Amino acid sequence: MNNPIEIERHPLEPFLPPNASLLMLGSFPPQRKRWSMDFFYPNLQNDMWRIFGYIFFNDKEYFLTENKKAFDKAKLEKFLTHKGIALYDTATAVIRLQDNASDKFLEVVEPTDIETLLRQLPNCKAIITTGQKATDIICDYFSVSQPAIGNKTEISFHDRTISLYRMPSSSRAYPLKLEKKSELYAQAFNELHI
Repeated sequence: MNNPIEIERHPLEPFLPPNASLLMLGSFPPQRKRWSMDFFYPNLQNDMWRIFGYIFFNDKEYFLTENKKAFDKAKLEKFLTHKGIALYDTATAVIRLQDNASDKFLEVVEPTDIETLLRQLPNCKAIITTGQKATDIICDYFSVSQPAIGNKTEISFHDRTISLYRMPSSSRAYPLKLEKKSELYAQAFNELHI
């Protein structure tokens, strides 16, 4: 007997500081068993918060808790609010085709309503996609061609022009050293004066 297909809904609310000038969009969170905290990029094996620590504090472990077994959600929220960085994902409902966190085994059932997110962020001037699936969804949504990794394109959103940066995945499965990933993210943050 076949298992019924399980549709997984996004477990987190969008993180939307009112002053945010940047919206970072991934694809979808990993399974909860892989979480080290109740926040975005919760998997200890994901390097997003190491990239941030490396760029802003010259310390890839800056956002780890004292025992190094989790990321520090309170520290992250305070930092991201101060910097004006909003976070969410490009899918609100998915089916996992395999028992892992890989984007290639995610079937998007319900893409995120990007328009509603951007309307809540009147100062947002840029979007960063943090992987291939997120980039595919956003480029389809705005009918723009994909920039190369580390580059950007412009999208029109009502009376705004928003820069869309395509960044490498922070997953360790993506074959690029942390320092090189950090360099690409830092370049975007510098251009955006973050």
